[in-house]
Amino acid sequence: MSVIDKNGLKISLVLFDFINNEVLPGTNIKSDDFWNKFEKVVHELSPINKNLLKKREIIQKKIDEWHKNNKGQDLDKKKYLTFLKSISYITEEKENFKIETSGVDEEIASLAGPQLVVPVDNARYALNAANARWGSLYDALYGTDVISGSRGKGYNEERGKKVIKYVKNFLDETAPLSNSSWQNVSKIEIRNEDVVFIVDNKENVLKNKNQFTGYNGEKSNPSSILIKNNNLHIDILIDSNHMIGKSDKASISDVVVESALSTIIDNEDSVAAVDGEDKVKCYRNWLGLMKGDLTANMEKNGKKFVRKLNSNRNYISKKGKKISLHGRALLLNRNVGHLMTNPAIILKDGSEIPEGIMDAFVSTLCALHDFKNKKNSRTGSVYIVKPKMHGPEEVEFTNLLFGKVEEALGIKQYSIKVGIMDEERRTTVNLKECIRQVKKRIVFINTGFLDRTGDEMHTSFEAGPMIFKGEMKKSTWLSTYENWNVEVGLDCGFSGKAQIGKGMWAMPDQMANMMEQKIGHPKSGANCAWVPSPTAATLHSLHYHKVNVFKEQDKIKSRNRAKLNDILEIPKADRPNWSTDDINRELENNAQGIIGYVVRWIDQGVGCSKVPDINNIGLMEDRATLRISSQHIANWLHHGICTNDQVMKIMKKMATIVDEQNEKDPAYNRSGRSAYKKMSDNFENSIAFAAACELVFKGRVQPSGYTEPLLHQKRLEKKANN
Repeated sequence: MSVIDKNGLKISLVLFDFINNEVLPGTNIKSDDFWNKFEKVVHELSPINKNLLKKREIIQKKIDEWHKNNKGQDLDKKKYLTFLKSISYITEEKENFKIETSGVDEEIASLAGPQLVVPVDNARYALNAANARWGSLYDALYGTDVISGSRGKGYNEERGKKVIKYVKNFLDETAPLSNSSWQNVSKIEIRNEDVVFIVDNKENVLKNKNQFTGYNGEKSNPSSILIKNNNLHIDILIDSNHMIGKSDKASISDVVVESALSTIIDNEDSVAAVDGEDKVKCYRNWLGLMKGDLTANMEKNGKKFVRKLNSNRNYISKKGKKISLHGRALLLNRNVGHLMTNPAIILKDGSEIPEGIMDAFVSTLCALHDFKNKKNSRTGSVYIVKPKMHGPEEVEFTNLLFGKVEEALGIKQYSIKVGIMDEERRTTVNLKECIRQVKKRIVFINTGFLDRTGDEMHTSFEAGPMIFKGEMKKSTWLSTYENWNVEVGLDCGFSGKAQIGKGMWAMPDQMANMMEQKIGHPKSGANCAWVPSPTAATLHSLHYHKVNVFKEQDKIKSRNRAKLNDILEIPKADRPNWSTDDINRELENNAQGIIGYVVRWIDQGVGCSKVPDINNIGLMEDRATLRISSQHIANWLHHGICTNDQVMKIMKKMATIVDEQNEKDPAYNRSGRSAYKKMSDNFENSIAFAAACELVFKGRVQPSGYTEPLLHQKRLEKKANN
């Protein structure tokens, strides 16, 4: 790696040139001024960062010893709670307060809807996610299993009819007509300030006339009408010449719904960025999004075109004035946490830069371009989601870091807004005090089942063998944690000011199942919830038409708060009496997920993809899914539920199956991805297989059970060997 010495820093030349030649121009910040201030902050904050990580280790060792000393005894919750307080794992909860964040965009504060998460290193994915603010409901339904039956080749008219019926039933529910059904409408026109629907030569209007917001085209023959429900827009397109419109009574050719109100552009669990070259690829895409000029060359059905950010959507209001609606999702940037370092910059003492400090500076520096053009935030904010923080001290450090970045870049205090990922147990049990540390910049909290379960298992590693992974969702701690997160957020004044989020739907091909289950998220009081694709965002948006989240939040405010004791319920198996077959099935399921994900991460540098599980069902895998699976096997090994030989035999068996699955994967034959190399041809020399095994066999000693240290080490090794 070519480096340049600057102010005592050894900086990857590719990163240095990117900052100087692509990011700084147009910001009014001079190169020397930036690097001088950057160096001072980095060297001031890096020792604090390291000490926080040492504290994690000290606390974990004390918890391990406590469990060893109480082995064989039933958990005494009172005694356990007292112990956790004595080691500063749980801090004192102080007086009540309300968050004071200001200058927040409406997608965060006052709207409720789906939130996409997308890897930043793929420009095409990032653009698709940014453009997922609006989605065709007809396309989303036609292309998924929400509508039963086969799609076949070409247009299936019967399937199309089912889609149209489904959508018009949805419209009947969300925007009902005065005396009829949307199914019966033969013509739509605008008269005065109303939209009129003709049914059997009789006029209908919307039961709630206020839902009509605007239109396009002529009043007597509109090309679209805009309706609003629960603050979400529905754009009904009318075109008698369109293939679909021709066969529709009212000439409705499509129904476009407001879908992903916000999108997390992810630098963390869904990317594999291990050096300066990788980081610049990520930062460059974020810069393009902030400047508004990111593009990607595309090819579909033999036609080449350029994908770019969507423009705003323009309408005429019912009063005849122009309306402009934002055409893109509000973008948040998920930085990495406090743990990882990166060789892109080497400090004076020879250590690597804490990656989270580098991310904060570069993410915000890129966002200065958006402060001018307001392509993303219209309030002059940059939204950074901070993952994997352990307790109030680490959140306080993030607040300090963001303040230093604001000062160094000369921007208004609290311009950097923060999201707290509530995915580590020490953050959960101290959530109120974590929020207090960033009460003037907090915009987001959420729950994440997978990482949270991974930390649950690692924290209580010595308590005993953990229950089966599938049983975790029924455990006491998990349901309490989900309620606790919402209740604490509402107690701290989040409603109408900040997002309370829920986790990912990880099965992108199972949309019918999602439509049945994920309505639980808005019902739980969450004003956003994660989805894996623009299509899923469009479908999930229907849930926010059916559920008024802010009314649900008002109900929740009066219920009794979840109990801390229940959160501390450890999901260990009391007296495991499992059969060998049951154990092997669980091991195989975990091992297959681990290997299927790791081989793509190490060999291809792919941090998130749809990986077929043991039953060939495609699951969106990232490092969070890897953490829970590797910690689960490591825990069982530690407690003698299985043996090293047993696990290694299963790892090799699953690697062979993954090899077969990946050989059939067309993604490996696409341009830009090298041909798949089998692990099973040479287990001893496969870096990917070695990485998967080490995550399991060395899982006990990984910091907080995280997978990043081993993955980064092995990916760098792989890159060096290429």
